[in-house]
Parts: sequence; structure tokens; C-alpha cells
Amino acid sequence: MSDTSNPSPDSLALNTPDLQGAARLNRLGVIRVQGADAAQFLHGQLTQDFALLGPSEARLAAFCSAKGRMLASFIGVKRGDDEILLVCSRDLLPPTLKRLSMFVLRAKAKISDASDEFQVWGLAGSAVPRTLPEKVWSKTAINDALVVRLYPASTTPRALWLAPAEQPAPQAPLLNETDWDWLEVMSGVAMLGQPVVEAFVPQMLNYESVGGVNFKKGCYPGQEVVARSQFRGTLKRRAYIVHSASPLEIGQPVFHESDAEQPCGTVAAAGARPGDGWNAIVSMQTSAAASGRLNAGSPDGPPLQLLELPYPLLEDI
Repeated sequence: MSDTSNPSPDSLALNTPDLQGAARLNRLGVIRVQGADAAQFLHGQLTQDFALLGPSEARLAAFCSAKGRMLASFIGVKRGDDEILLVCSRDLLPPTLKRLSMFVLRAKAKISDASDEFQVWGLAGSAVPRTLPEKVWSKTAINDALVVRLYPASTTPRALWLAPAEQPAPQAPLLNETDWDWLEVMSGVAMLGQPVVEAFVPQMLNYESVGGVNFKKGCYPGQEVVARSQFRGTLKRRAYIVHSASPLEIGQPVFHESDAEQPCGTVAAAGARPGDGWNAIVSMQTSAAASGRLNAGSPDGPPLQLLELPYPLLEDI
């Protein structure tokens, strides 16, 4: 799995770039769901429990097709008793808004694109407020901003900052959005983007292991497929973090040395490592990740090094 022209996985882990500051995340948009039935409506559409969403919590969730394939993913927070904000990839917002609206029917809930009304920032390192609880997916309010604790990138703390557009930006050194892309990859949690729509069931991105799926809640589109994948032990694809000396991009196929015809995986998220190559989250066959050479783009493409995930995986049942 290793390549002598690249640093070893251990050295990559030990020499993590020290990124401290705030990055404006223009690639993220905001969907507002407002009304007496907002939480209950989302509860019936997404993979996480929104009926019990509390004021100090956030939710990672997926919106799936009837076949259990992810159409979008969100970080959801309550802004008031009858208002929930969903942060998602901006390139998926229009089709997602249209599809969700089809299911409102008689529910007392109004869905709208609120992207222009809010600013979304990623906070890293010392920019993460000390008052934010340590638990991942916890949420706190700082003036008019809502701040959500995210999975760390290696040892770098991270948070999402969501505030009205007219409010001052976070008081922190500026980071590039490309720096945030790399931090996102190193957290091991991929938000879905347009190039990989319908490519994965949630477990293929480890969503069941990072708080993105609740197996005790009621039905939602694709629920039977998602549950069957988990409880019948049929998970054959997982998400892994890899390193390459060459650029990687979302949607890029990954090949294993045992099969030059069919890719064993797909890049779900990618980011340039500051000063040294690229990292990516790859959803691939567990058998391919077990041993053997991996290459990006083609069977003779850039070699990939497998890195350790920063969290444990939920065991199949």
C-alpha cells in the first residue's frame, strides 16, 4: 500500500498542518423549514431523528431516494420552536428543495432557500469558541450565531458557524476554503456534492458511525434499504481516508491492482494538503481496503496510501 516517493502514513499523521482560523464556506447553502410541523416533517424524510432535536443539538442527516441512495446530506439545527435550518452543498440545494417540497402535502411546514440570508463559516483550532461543548454535534448560540461542534480533523478542533448575513464575521484569522476542504477530508465526514449524487447509501460514507443515521426512528424514503444493509451484515463498502502526491477530485474512480476493468471505489471528498499532496475520502470495497495497491483515476494512475480513520466504525449487526 505504501509508495517510497511519498511520506509514510505515520509521518503524515505526525506532521499535521496547523490550521487556525475561519473560512467562509460559499459552497454551502441553507434551506429553511418553518412551521408547526417542521420537525415532524423532516423526521419523516431524513435519516436522523428531528422530532427530538433539542436546542443544544445539531443533526447530521441524509436525504435518500426510495432505493436508499443519498440525494443530499445536511447539518440541521433548530433556530426557534418552529424553524429548522439545513446546511447543505449549494449545488444540490435547488433539486433538493424541489424534491422535499413534493412531500409537504398537508404538513404545516414551508420550505425555502435561505442561503442569501445567512453566512456559513468553518472554524478551526483556536477559532472554535471555548464555550462550545466538547461533544460532537452539540450546538450553542453566540449572540445571533449558531455554532455546531464538528468532528475534528486529526487533532484540530472544528466547528460550523451559521449567522444572519448582516452580522459581523467570526473574529479569527482567515483561512482559505481549500484549507477547509482538507480539514473536512481529515475529519472523515463527507458532505454529499453533485458529482456523487445517488452513488452511496449512507453507510458507504460511514454515516451510521458518525451520527448520521438513527435506526430506531420511523420510516423515511429508503429506510428499508438502509436498515437491511446494516442489520443483515451486507456492508461491503465503507469510507476511508487516503493520501496522494497528485490532485484528487470528487467522483474520481479508484482501482485495485486485482481488477483493471472495474473500479473498487469512488472519491467522495477531496482537498489539497497544505504544502504536501492531496487527501481524499474514498468510498470503496472493504476487501480492496484490506490489502493491495490502490490507484486513482485509472489502474496505472497515481498511487494512494490508506490512512487511519479518526473514529471507530459501528460494527455490522
